[in-house]
Amino acid sequence: MNKKVVVQELGVKDYKETWDFQEELFQETLQIKSSNRKENKNVPTQNHFLYVEHPHVYTLGKSGDFSNLLISEEELAAKNATFYKVNRGGDITYHGPGQIVGYPILDLDNFFTDIHKYLRFLEEMVIRTLAEYGLKAERSKGETGVWLDVGTPFARKICAMGVRASRWVTMHGFALNVNADLGYFDHMIPCGIKGKAVTSLNVELGKAEVNIPEVKEKLLKHFAELFEADLHTDVE
Repeated sequence: MNKKVVVQELGVKDYKETWDFQEELFQETLQIKSSNRKENKNVPTQNHFLYVEHPHVYTLGKSGDFSNLLISEEELAAKNATFYKVNRGGDITYHGPGQIVGYPILDLDNFFTDIHKYLRFLEEMVIRTLAEYGLKAERSKGETGVWLDVGTPFARKICAMGVRASRWVTMHGFALNVNADLGYFDHMIPCGIKGKAVTSLNVELGKAEVNIPEVKEKLLKHFAELFEADLHTDVE
């Protein structure tokens, strides 16, 4: 099993461009697996972890409800935001500046073949990271992602998740609000869940801004621990 994970920092990148890049890596991995199976070969598959920040964009999962987007195309344009219907699970979500977006493109045959466990590990990575900032983050039953004050009238989501998997290869991932402009969440029903608030790490800590590279390092540390991954920043 190849537990090497190549980490790439893409910087600020258009959502569609990043989606196309994910799809390219995803299809490459599927092709290797298919060839191995057909030709009885054992070529190792590659694992990737992409970090990116998107300009303002709303995305709707394949089973999502378009009515959860609360503004028109004209209003989207006025807010310099775009919209895409995508091939991940989950409903509607928002990506934008001040948010850490991570896309692990993993061949789970290299780790464990269990999508439920995969999602729980991604959540745990975020929970452990937020604990380093003194926050008690949790899962909310039946609602993928990471929350604060679960089970109270003050429950609020700090990290959204939505993934796609085929033949144990993953794509899409998580979006953690660090210094996010929460006003953009007012234009949708986050993840299709009515009556739940959204928050950001800087708001919870009472800071104008949190150091994003520091948060990224902590996330990767916990990712490596949970997945027993060998992280590399080189691109081969």
